[in-house]
Parts: sequence; C-alpha cells; structure tokens
Amino acid sequence: MAKLIDAGRNKAATEFAISLIQTLLINDSRVISEVHNLVDALAKLAARPGSPESLQQLVEVARNPSANPAAFSAVSIGKEDNTRQAREKKAPGHSVVSKEDYSVVETVEPDAACFRDQVSMLFAEWYRICELPGTNDAACAHYILQLQQSGLLKGDDISDRFFRCLTELSVSHCLSSEVISSGPLQSPQQVHPLSFLAIDIYAKLVFSILKFYPVDQGSSKLSLLPKVLAVSVRFIQKDAEERKVSFNARPYFRLFINWLLDLGSMDPVFDGANFQVLIAFANAFHALQPLKVPGFSYAWLELVSHRSFMPKLLTGNAQKGWPYMQRLLVDVFQFLEPFLRNAELEEPVHFLYKGTLRVLLVLLHDYPEFLCDYHFSFCDVIPPSCIQMRNIILSAFPRNMRLPDPSTPNLKIDLLAEISQPPRILSEVDAALKAKLIKGDLDEYQKTRQQGSSFLTELKQKLLLPPGDAARAGTRYNVPLINSLVLYVGMQAIQQLQARTPPHAQSMASSVPLAAFLVGTALDIFQTLIMDLDTEGRYLFLNAVANQLRYPNNHTHYFSFILLYLFAESNQEIIQEQITRVLFERLIVNRPHPWGLLVTFIELIKNPSYNFWSRSFTRCAPEIEKLFESVSRSCGGPKSVDESVVTGGISDNMH
Repeated sequence: MAKLIDAGRNKAATEFAISLIQTLLINDSRVISEVHNLVDALAKLAARPGSPESLQQLVEVARNPSANPAAFSAVSIGKEDNTRQAREKKAPGHSVVSKEDYSVVETVEPDAACFRDQVSMLFAEWYRICELPGTNDAACAHYILQLQQSGLLKGDDISDRFFRCLTELSVSHCLSSEVISSGPLQSPQQVHPLSFLAIDIYAKLVFSILKFYPVDQGSSKLSLLPKVLAVSVRFIQKDAEERKVSFNARPYFRLFINWLLDLGSMDPVFDGANFQVLIAFANAFHALQPLKVPGFSYAWLELVSHRSFMPKLLTGNAQKGWPYMQRLLVDVFQFLEPFLRNAELEEPVHFLYKGTLRVLLVLLHDYPEFLCDYHFSFCDVIPPSCIQMRNIILSAFPRNMRLPDPSTPNLKIDLLAEISQPPRILSEVDAALKAKLIKGDLDEYQKTRQQGSSFLTELKQKLLLPPGDAARAGTRYNVPLINSLVLYVGMQAIQQLQARTPPHAQSMASSVPLAAFLVGTALDIFQTLIMDLDTEGRYLFLNAVANQLRYPNNHTHYFSFILLYLFAESNQEIIQEQITRVLFERLIVNRPHPWGLLVTFIELIKNPSYNFWSRSFTRCAPEIEKLFESVSRSCGGPKSVDESVVTGGISDNMH
C-alpha cells in the first residue's frame, strides 16, 4: 500500500490509506505498528510544503496512538474543514486542484467527498474483518447489520451511491497496482499482474450482504442483487465510454467471476432463488453486450459461457432460462454480423468469432435441443456468408434421436417414424410478417387462392428494404422477412397436408405419392419467388429453404421436396445452378453438416430423374468438376461432435 500511494500521485490509493489509518485509530489502535511503512509514506507526504494540516495531525496521532483521544477528533474536524474550504474555493475560472493533492474536491453532490470518505472507512473496516483468521461469519453478519442500520442497504439512491463508491475504490486500487508496478526501473516488456485484492474483498462484501442481510418475512435476501448489478453495469458503461481504447475489462471480469462462483455455491436453502440470481446476471450481461461495450467483448463472451452461468441457465427450471440464453447469443451474432458480412475479420474480431464458434460447439454437444428450438431466430441474424456457424446450429438434433446414415443405399426417409413429426420451434416465426403488415394478406391468399390477386405480383416489392436500411444491411432485401415468409408458408402447407391425409396414411408415409406434397398456394408463392426475384433475392430465398433441412422431421421432409421440385421443374439452368450452389457451399466447409442437407444433396446427385450430372455447370471447369466428384464421393452420414470436431473443426479462413 505504501508503494501504491506513489508520493500522493495515486489519489485513490492515498485516500484509501488515510481512511484505513483513521479506521484503525478508531477501532484498534494497537495494530498501527503493523502498518508503519504506510504511516511513514503518509508522513513524507505531510512534510511537503502546502500539505493539509489535518494530514500532519493524523500522522502525529498514528505515531503516538496513546496520546489524548481528542487529538484524533481534531484531525477529523480539520480534515472536514479542509475539504469544505477546498469546495468553497473551487469555482469556474479557478485553477484545478494539483495532482499532488490527495483529497477529492471535484464532486457532483455537495456532500460527495464526505460520503466517499465514510465509504472508504467502511471499506477499510471490511478489509480488516476479511483478514481475521477463521470463518468469522459472526463478524461479517454484525458488520452487515451495521450497514443496514446505517441506511445504506435500503435499495434507494443512497444504496446506489454506496455501491458505486465501493466499485470505484476497488477498481481504482486494482488498476493503480499495474501503474505502480510498471515504474521506470522496470523493463517495458515485463508483464506485471494486477492486484485484485480490493476487487476480491468488494465481491466478498456483496456476497456477504446477500447472505447475511436481515429481511422481513416475505422479502427476498437477493432483492439487492439487481441493484448492485445495475450500478456495476452503469459504472462499466461510463468507464468504457471515457477511457475508449485504454479501457481495461479485467477488474470487472474478476468481479463478475467472483460473484458467479460465490452465488453459485450458496447453501441449499438458496437453491429456490438460484434462477433469480441467473436471470439477474443474464439481464446485466445483456446490458453489457458487445454492441454497447465493445471493449468488454472478450470478457463478456467468457462470462456468458462460464460453467457457473450457461449450464445452470440451460438446465432445470422447466427451460425458463432458455430465452435469456437465446437473447445473449443473438447479442453476439448481431455484433459480429457486419464484420462477417463484409469479410472484415481483423485479428480481434477473428478471436471473438472463433470463441463464439467454440461456444456453439459446446451447445451442440451438451444442449442440442436448445439450438434446435431456436434455429430460426439464430439464422435471422447470421449473414448468409457465415456458412460454418450456421451449419453448427442446423446440425443439432435431439439427444434421444438416432440419425440414420444418409449415404445408406436406397434409404427410405419416408419410413422413419420421426419424419412425420413437427419440430419444436420456440421463435416467433411470423413476427416479421406481422411487423410489415403482410400476414393478413398472406393468410387471405392462402385461404382463397383468388385468381388475379395482386398479392403475388406485389410480393417482390414488399420484400425490398428502403434505400437507407438497405445500405446499412448490405442487401436490398429484408432477410428476416424472407425467412419468416418461407417457413410460415411451409408450415401452413404441412398443416393442410396433414388435414387432408388420413391418420393411417401419415403413419405409412411411404404409401403417399410425392403429389401429396403439392399444396397449390405454397407452390404458387415459392415458384413466384424463384422466378421473379433477381439473383440476390433468389439466393436469399433458397437459403431460407435450406435452413429447414435439419434432423428428421416433417419440416425437413417438406422443404427437401420443395428444393428438389424447384430443381426438377425449372427450365432455367441458372436457377438449377443456384440451387446446387446453396447446397454445395454448405457441404464444402468443415463438419458438422446437417442431416437433411446431406439427404437432399445425395438424392439430387444420385436420382437419375434430376439429370444432375448432365448439367453444364457441373463441368464448367476442371476444378469444379473435381470438386463435385470429391464431394459426391465423401457425402456420408453426420458423425457425433467428438474431440476432433471441437479441436480441428474450426477453419481459420472459412466462415
């Protein structure tokens, strides 16, 4: 601590040292002898010309604790007078206080300096309690009771200021330790670790408040947690905005990690409130998402995927935590989207991208149902060029399902029991249709299929973005609207098929001819889109269809038929080539590959009715021809996500 003062240049450390000495004199003056180095450092500061008289008196009392106790009262009064006089002298046009001055005179509230001094003294007292040997739960509980009786834990503005001051003190102490250890005598290449002592004891204080806070009957011990997290979030946002590129996320990362570990290890009596804790952290992380605090991105991703947070949020509680985890993943996808769309993967973004891929692989292995149920909303925010990331999500399948090998000769997917079952989709499929006021017209057309209706002729125009939005999105088309339209129309068509197909025929799907898939209104819409849209729009439409080629279910079955039908019925080879491209580009990236994608591509290249190998685009260049042959030979069933996928399945160049 004596070194941290840095001859008074480190204002936060100096204030903390003064408060510590004051607290020790009040509570236990016998331990002053153990911090003689700190007293000597303050004595050197007090000996400087112009140093406050109160500091000189404090040093004298500290060196002779057995003196008249009134002397210390004079020190306290003198210090308050000095602070008040400094505030009164401070006015616009006057010179700012010297950096050598240890006292805080720049305040927002009139009593901010005094309040900060009080908090510093309380923090110093808490540090002394933490240093006591043993568990000292009784001392902690007594200290928390004193805080409550002082009115600092009511959850009001005073509580906000209290926790904000504590955050500032602990973060300042942490960051100043790096500054001090990097002195002129040190090698500039030498890396000095930060001192997280103040961060750790502040984290322990918050945990102890939540643990020992006395509450009335019916109240929750955790009611203060959202308040503490909200203060921390605002402090981080302000710090990041002020420091810009010099922002250091490590103290805040350490703080959140401490809280996650401590609160996750609470007594069994708190298990019922564990979900409340997780939701509070999920909301805090959402407020600190990379789009809002880019400098916190690495720490943010580590926190979101931490073993004390993500698994607990996704396990138990009747899956109530899933929407919160989905929102956090969408947060990172939205941040990465412009970089991935424009292929601007500079090293910092590339690290974040690879980290996100690894989180997705963990989810694919441990929580595949989560990716299955939210695939639609994830695909909405992942750019079309980000093929491998999207493949990981679309490759997920329920753990109780066993996938048949897609390369099995004469595989009859119609015979699979799961192929007639709908997948669970927790995303709101028709949200974009409702937002653009298209759903009503679409439903009306699907009911009546009115000849001469303007719905189909106006559909292309409705899918376009305004010029300003198009410039920001990097495409002329509303991609979420196209995704919503395709899946919603397909789901309605499947419902119509099930309504007109007898139950016994549904269970014996192999006896149902392909003509049974021909729902007129759906095919009208899909054929209109593939014929009227330009190359860009058609590519986005086909991607929306391919996004439904997943594990065995009736969506995979239906949309596989739609793609093959559009290929067979098209009289333009450019359309057939684009359908092939959408499938092919998803197969040439590293594993995993969605099961439905493999089944559809194998059917396309092996079924002679599609005449795939007679198409000119398969032989347009020797390299392309070899690539087609290589992929057709290697098309096999999807393997489980094993260690080889996790360690070697992420390409540095392919996204």
